[in-house]
Amino acid sequence: MDMLEKLFKLKENNTNVRTEVIGGITTFMTMAYILAVNPTILSASGMDKNAILMATAIAAFIGTMVMAFLANYPFALAPGLGLNAYFAYTVCGKMGYSWQIALLAVFAEGIIFIVLSLTNVREAIFNAIPKTLKVGVSVGIGLFIAFIGLQGGHLIVNDDSTLVTIVDFTENFHTTGICALLCVIGLFIIAILHTKNVKGSILIGIIVTWILGMICQAAGIYVVDAENGFYSLFPSWSSFDLTSIGETFGQCFKADVSAINALDFIVIIFAFLFVDMFDTLGTLIGVANKADMLDKDGKLPNIKQALLADAIATSAGAVLGTSTTTTFVESSSGVAEGARTGLASVVTGFLFLIAIFLSPVFVAIPGFATAPALIFVGFLMVSAVADIDFKDPTEAIPAYLCLIAMPLAYSISEGIAIGVISYVVINVVCGKAKKVTPLMYVLAVLFVLKYILL
Repeated sequence: MDMLEKLFKLKENNTNVRTEVIGGITTFMTMAYILAVNPTILSASGMDKNAILMATAIAAFIGTMVMAFLANYPFALAPGLGLNAYFAYTVCGKMGYSWQIALLAVFAEGIIFIVLSLTNVREAIFNAIPKTLKVGVSVGIGLFIAFIGLQGGHLIVNDDSTLVTIVDFTENFHTTGICALLCVIGLFIIAILHTKNVKGSILIGIIVTWILGMICQAAGIYVVDAENGFYSLFPSWSSFDLTSIGETFGQCFKADVSAINALDFIVIIFAFLFVDMFDTLGTLIGVANKADMLDKDGKLPNIKQALLADAIATSAGAVLGTSTTTTFVESSSGVAEGARTGLASVVTGFLFLIAIFLSPVFVAIPGFATAPALIFVGFLMVSAVADIDFKDPTEAIPAYLCLIAMPLAYSISEGIAIGVISYVVINVVCGKAKKVTPLMYVLAVLFVLKYILL
């Protein structure tokens, strides 16, 4: 007990071991869905699903433990939603790069973030980007995630005349139709539980939807059609293999660099860095505010250490074989239970480590069960739209263009690019050039060059 007190300063932070343990468990419960969702998304890049799950769990363990001992904050880390979608669907999908190159970009971003966290450059970059654009990025990612969820749940399907349309529930009912219906049920479950303030609502929604799916399979309502991507919903314990991490570990250093377009690679790294940096800062300040950790000036005392922990986790995660590891906003659930120190993070970290041994369970969770989580997390992120100043068109229009471009262009980086360019152009032409920072001009030029040269 004395050792815990010495390490985490429990009395100083008006907390105790019991409160911290409960807070740590609660945080894990609310963010454990990433163990099911991350492999689903990243496997679209061609990576091994089981390896991704292990990399996700180990990266979450490392990142959360570093946060605990470096910053002594009850903040948990894991591969973040949004950036994993950018990794799989934009870098590996749309741009056609291998997942090894994408991991190399994440590793490079992590190293840059470490350097920025050790200096004051981070503040300069943070201050250069207008607040409304930061909000626009966050909202855009929310819409993008929701769109991916709607597709993953088979609710939104391809249409040659309108590009996308809602699924026909009666057509192929035993595969696509039932999956879409179960996705809707799962979304309602999460929404209702969240409204009733039930802890772990997202995770409960995933598990219940999955169980309903297994019942449907047993009853013959859901029919396995592996050829078309509809697999058995029951876990196969024979697939459990701890050595599968070897499929992705260290692969970022084996990327074929000759296949990389230099300007392309810079844009990819910047997109990872931009979103990671501002998401992390926003999450840290938001959760810290809820826990009354901010000082009289509204600053977080150990923010440099917290950012460093986040950066280290990103680099470690890339080596293990996962997309950007970042601070989770779900940490606020543990804070709401009274967690105030790194001891809560230690508990959360060890729970992620234990989860590795349940990997066959998480790997078997189908897309229609994780899709409601994506759609709902999208809602949580979109709620930030209230922070956009719609009374000022020079602020609101770039933010709007940024957030609408992400789901429609199916790319986070395109949204950022359009947001930055439109902000600079609109403000300069409308006589408000003074409020545009020099760095914004640099970024706008770089993005314009991207469209010309790529």
